[in-house]
Amino acid sequence: MKVSNLIAVTLLAVTGLQPAVAKEAPKAYVVVNEDVGVPVFPYDITDRPYKVLGEVTAGVRKATVFSKEASQAKVYRELWERGEKMGADAIINAKYGDSHISAFSWGKTNATGTAIKFTDPATTPPQPAQ
Repeated sequence: MKVSNLIAVTLLAVTGLQPAVAKEAPKAYVVVNEDVGVPVFPYDITDRPYKVLGEVTAGVRKATVFSKEASQAKVYRELWERGEKMGADAIINAKYGDSHISAFSWGKTNATGTAIKFTDPATTPPQPAQ
């Protein structure tokens, strides 16, 4: 058997023995705050029915006293990570304050929000006309 044929057969045998690994498709969110790239909003969403999953809190710390303050995008990403673990579709009424020095950090920004899960409009009772 020629060396090139032997290499081809070996490659086929090796790749055939490898289990097929399916890569997870990136999660597509229904709503995304374009300013920060995650579904976290500083206001309420009124155009879709949802149920409240609970309050979400996060704290973003500075690495050193000379580090920059946490950006809105970083704070919102931190809120979203916690909301996503709860199974939320979005975070609404997100609020955060100024950075403050504590005994354990050079500066920490606290944030809160409400984790929500959108409900299926077909199963939601119709809203009365106003």
